[in-house]
This record gives sequence, structure tokens and C-alpha cells, in this order.
Amino acid sequence: MELVADILLIAGALGAGLYCIVLSRRLSRFNDVEKGVGGAIAVLSKQVSDMTKALETAQKATANSATSLSSLTNKAEGVAQRLELLVASMHDLPEPAPAEARSSRDGGLENDVVTLFQSRRAPHREAAE
Repeated sequence: MELVADILLIAGALGAGLYCIVLSRRLSRFNDVEKGVGGAIAVLSKQVSDMTKALETAQKATANSATSLSSLTNKAEGVAQRLELLVASMHDLPEPAPAEARSSRDGGLENDVVTLFQSRRAPHREAAE
């Protein structure tokens, strides 16, 4: 009976040893840097660091844009105030002349210019002939 117990004990030890070897191989493949979960963790870690750098760059750009936008807004408010003052001061100006008076005045001025031009040109024509 002792012999059978010893044989069973040796068989159990060999089975446990074989099982440990199989588990060791599986664990080494699982933690492999290139193919296993270790590789996936390494890739994800690199992507997280890249995303962190991109986020920092975006935050700096946003801060610069906010500063620029703030200064432009302040300038626009100043210009709007000046425009309001100009529009308010336009109410103090006299009313423009009616359209009919302006057209006859402009037409008269144009006729005067044409007459003056022709009168100065006429003596030159006669001299050339």
C-alpha cells in the first residue's frame, strides 16, 4: 500500500510540475512586450503621454487666443463708443440741400467748365489753321 501511495504522490508531483511549466510559458507570453498585454500596455502608455503633450499645447494656444480676443474686444468697444459719439454729433449738422438745387448747381458748374474750356481752346485752333 505504501508503494501505491508513493507512486500516486510522485505522479501528483510530476503533474503539478508540468502544470507549473505550462503556466510559466503562458505567463511569459502574456507579459511579452511585443505581442502580449505588456505590449498593449506599453503602446497605451505612449499614447497617453502623446495625448498629454497635445493637451498642454492646446491649452497654451487657447490661453493665447483668449488674451488676443480680449484685447480685440476692448479695441472694438472703444471704436464702438467713438462711432456712437460721431453719430450723435451728426445730429447737430445742418440738413443737406434738396436734390433739385444740387443738380442745377452741379449742371451749371459743369456748363461753366465746358464753356471755359472751349473759350480757351478756340484761339489755339485759329492759330493752328
